[in-house]
Amino acid sequence: MKILLLHSLYPPHIGGGAEIVVRQLAEGLHARDHQVVVLATGPEAGLHLEDGDGPMVYRTGLHNLYWHYNERRPSRLLRLGWHWRDRYNPAMREPLRAVIARHRPDVVLCNNLTGWSVAAWDEITAAGLPIVQVLHDLYLLCPKDTMFKKGRSCQAPCFACAALRRRHATASGQVAAVVGVSRFVLERLTRQGYFAGAAQHVVHNCTDLAPVAPSPVPAPRGPLRFGYIGTLSENKGVHWLIEQFQALSIDATLSIAGRGKQEDESALKALADPARVRFAGYQAPKAFLHEIDVLVVPSLWAEPFGLVAIEACSQHVPVIATDMGGLPEIIQDNLNGLLCSPDDPDSLGRAMLRLALDRNLRERLARQARDSVAPFLDMQQMLDQYQSILQAALAGRRVQDDHPYAGYSAARIEPAGD
Repeated sequence: MKILLLHSLYPPHIGGGAEIVVRQLAEGLHARDHQVVVLATGPEAGLHLEDGDGPMVYRTGLHNLYWHYNERRPSRLLRLGWHWRDRYNPAMREPLRAVIARHRPDVVLCNNLTGWSVAAWDEITAAGLPIVQVLHDLYLLCPKDTMFKKGRSCQAPCFACAALRRRHATASGQVAAVVGVSRFVLERLTRQGYFAGAAQHVVHNCTDLAPVAPSPVPAPRGPLRFGYIGTLSENKGVHWLIEQFQALSIDATLSIAGRGKQEDESALKALADPARVRFAGYQAPKAFLHEIDVLVVPSLWAEPFGLVAIEACSQHVPVIATDMGGLPEIIQDNLNGLLCSPDDPDSLGRAMLRLALDRNLRERLARQARDSVAPFLDMQQMLDQYQSILQAALAGRRVQDDHPYAGYSAARIEPAGD
């Protein structure tokens, strides 16, 4: 198959776990001798083809007020203008049209549409190509893609979100197949009327972290090492974690790895006691997980999945996680970790205290952790599932005598660095 993989970002620009999974999909399908082309947004104007082995990667400048992958948070007015344009951005159809015209894919695997908007669906449909849409987040319901407001997870789209997503559910009728990375995220979208005519699938994300020893290495005696790795933002609950941890009188440390907007990082560092809380900056997951005893995933929003929880369990690190979104599909209470709830603010502190005081429980959870996530460690099975879904979508597409771009002259595509 010739597969065009569309996504908001692509490594080295990583906003979260979706970028890691998208790269795994692109490289995995390429290794299976499919012709894979990746198209993502980038910091430079124009459409650029990157040099390198593996899948072909194009990056295009974003036709909006700013590129959304940056450290500083724009003003509220600029953000509103950005989201207003992103509700349907016809200018983003041009680079997509150029890449389709050049490579003539058989099927398009759409991932995060932030920046592209649902205008991408119209362009792909105009080319007569089947669409497989992967749901990594809640972008189709919420412009911020989190459904998180005023410190709480929204149960339904608010008035503003509904206005900015008007007719999107109808537009989703163009999608041949939809894939949720969790049951939660698929059901959240379909309950709102999305993808009524599409084949529906759940394919959990997998991780390709290198294998470890068949049993965990006993943690050294000394302070218990809690850790967090991920984006430093309000919806991730890092402030809640710091407050709950610092309220405990236990022999323990807390390491926080990741980056966020500058103002968010500054606020968290001002809250933390440097004698007990360390900010480690960006860290490779495997190296970081080897330096902690317990991972905490304190999400306040309905996390669509939670790849980091699988990564931790795969390394025999038990996890404390909230019972939000797709996380309970990974973490099972008293099997590979403990669950807590933002609705009970002290539940996070109680879970940390329990593991600090009960070494036997902690070691049992560590022993069981890797086996508990075994289905999430089979990358080839995940690729098999996507391959089957793509083939089914391709088999069901409308037969056309002439390619719609037969006479189209593609826009100039410049090599990276020009």
